[in-house]
Amino acid sequence: MSSTITPILELVQLSKTYQSASKPLQVLQDISFSVQPGETVSIVGPSGSGKTTLLGLCAGLDRASSGYVALNGIQLQNQSEDALAKIRNETIGFVFQNFQLLPTLTAIENVMVPLELKKGKNIRQRALELLDQVGLADRWHHYPSQLSGGEQQRVSIARAFANQPKILFADEPTGNLDAETSEKIEALLFNLNRAAATTLVMVTHDLELAGRTNRIIKLKGGRLIADETKKEELIP
Repeated sequence: MSSTITPILELVQLSKTYQSASKPLQVLQDISFSVQPGETVSIVGPSGSGKTTLLGLCAGLDRASSGYVALNGIQLQNQSEDALAKIRNETIGFVFQNFQLLPTLTAIENVMVPLELKKGKNIRQRALELLDQVGLADRWHHYPSQLSGGEQQRVSIARAFANQPKILFADEPTGNLDAETSEKIEALLFNLNRAAATTLVMVTHDLELAGRTNRIIKLKGGRLIADETKKEELIP
């Protein structure tokens, strides 16, 4: 890949320390790597290694203690909260382990939220098309409480792709699902991601799922201990 292409994500000596009553807690230390457009990347490591914290920093949901994150060529650390929100809405899709759907909104209304924030056109039609892509066209009027965990995650994935994001962050996307449902969600996530040519950065404890991405970044104790790229393009 040409070195002149701007990475979609770049981390430079990124560190994060939380101040607690007793002593500072360093969660991440001197993390540096970059991700090119179209890559699929898994971030793995034991519990407490800093994976979810790292993902939050990459998405501009939290601020680093030192170092910086550049997303689509824009450094995040000096941006206002309003500017960060705009960058997230224009650049990022996010899939959470616990779905993060708004309970008072129907499936279609949840998918419509990012489209409305972006003031898109044909919002309802676009949301319906996305629900159809994830196999929920007939459940558009159901509330999250009326949907199974797998169905809620399908709505979450439809919402994540609503804005045609340049990069998709997924935090344990199958962590709350049974094995059979997980397989279906994994296939859906990779198929939609490939069709949209979106960059995927995923935190997972599932090494089999991580093996479906073309790159695996390993954390331990808040440090990057390995960054392995597969030479061949894998088809999930």
